[in-house]
Formats: sequence, structure tokens, C-alpha cells
Amino acid sequence: MILYFSATGNCKYVASRLTEADTQKPISIVDCINENRYDFEADMIGIVSPTYDWGLPSIVKEFLEKASFRTEYLFFISTYGTTPGASGYIANKAIRGRNIDAYYSVRMVDTWTPIFDLSTPKKVAKYTVKTEAEIDSVIRSVSERHVNKHMPGCTPAFITELIAEPLYNNSVRLTDNFHVEDSCIGCGLCERKCPVQAIRMQDKRPVWVRDKCVMCLGCLHRCPKFAIQYGKNTKKHGQYTNPNVRL
Repeated sequence: MILYFSATGNCKYVASRLTEADTQKPISIVDCINENRYDFEADMIGIVSPTYDWGLPSIVKEFLEKASFRTEYLFFISTYGTTPGASGYIANKAIRGRNIDAYYSVRMVDTWTPIFDLSTPKKVAKYTVKTEAEIDSVIRSVSERHVNKHMPGCTPAFITELIAEPLYNNSVRLTDNFHVEDSCIGCGLCERKCPVQAIRMQDKRPVWVRDKCVMCLGCLHRCPKFAIQYGKNTKKHGQYTNPNVRL
């Protein structure tokens, strides 16, 4: 069983690769939350999450705090652009009554475009040079049920807890940085796809609910007209969704 959270397709792709030889499809954490499903039992359970500010997206952390996992082998995979930070440590801390058996990381495209430039295929490609090899390695390790205590490339947990995590927790309220350009066609895709229902359409324009945004930027990257922007840099830094999966 593979559980994942994915706003732009990276984690969904990793989860899909892990289950490609299996008849069971990966399970979206968003769907589990919407269905109030938090109890899981399987011979093997994997959790795939992106890294946000060296930690976890709030939606994943809150899900793990409520979830119960009954399994012989529990593993966690973090996708990242610069570093997986302390995401594995935070995930393990969030889970009640069960330690994670193994931690893995996969470098993929960093979609936080207020900072990172994804405006050309060349700039995107620098993140994915080793992606497939790293996923293959994870698949082999999981099949052999390797056990480890630390995620490759991780950073000290105290840095994340003292600096990065508070920064992320504060930034999720800064939805005033979002703005919508005149190219918006009022399709409502952003409202329908928001993982935490943080967007409402008013007069055919998206409006953000300030206390619920996860800062996944799924609305920005999936907008068919690239009409949604965050701050002053995203317009020039481009959009990205993983080309290997359907969102």
C-alpha cells in the first residue's frame, strides 16, 4: 500500500512507479482525508510526500498525526529539490505508536517558483538527472525491506524545528501574495483541485481562504492560462507539472 500527497505530480509519479508491478493503485492522502479514512493495514505501507521548507506539508503532517498504520514494514519517501531537510524525522515524530522502518529521498523538480526558475526545459532537467536511478534504487531497497535510521541528504532536525518549520507555518497564511491576471477564464479548476478547499470562486475569479492554504502552488502550476501568480517572480519562472502522470 502506497499513500501519497502530490500537488504537481512528482510524488504521484514516485508512488505510481512503486506500484507499477502491483494490481493495487497508489492512494491519495487527500482522498483519504475527504473520506475520513485514517486506519490502514497491509503487509507493507509506504508514504510519499514532498519536502516543504525542509519539513512536511501541513496536510501530510496532520494526516500522519491522525493515522494508524498496522504493517510489518513502514517506509517514508521524501521528494525534494534542494534538500529533504528533516522531513523524515518530522514524519516519524507525527506518527503515533509506530516508528518508520526506512527512509528514502528522491530529487525531483522543485516547484516553489517564487524562488526556483523552471522557465526552460534545461533548467527543469538539472533536477531530474538522477531521478529515475534514485527511484529504481528505492524500489529495490523496498522490495528487499531494507531498514535504516536516516534519510540520505537530511539536515539536522533542530534547524527545521527552530527555523524552517515556523517559517512555513507562518507563510501558509500569506495568501495575499497570490494574484490573478486578466487571462483567467473562470474555469474553476483551481477551486476543484485545491487539496484543502482553500479557494472559492467569486464572480468567476478565485479567492483564497487565508487560514487553510498549504502553499503547494498546485493552483498556479495547473492553471490552463497561467493566470495565477504568487509574488513577483512566478510569472518569469514558469509552470511545471510532472509529465508522466495525469493530475
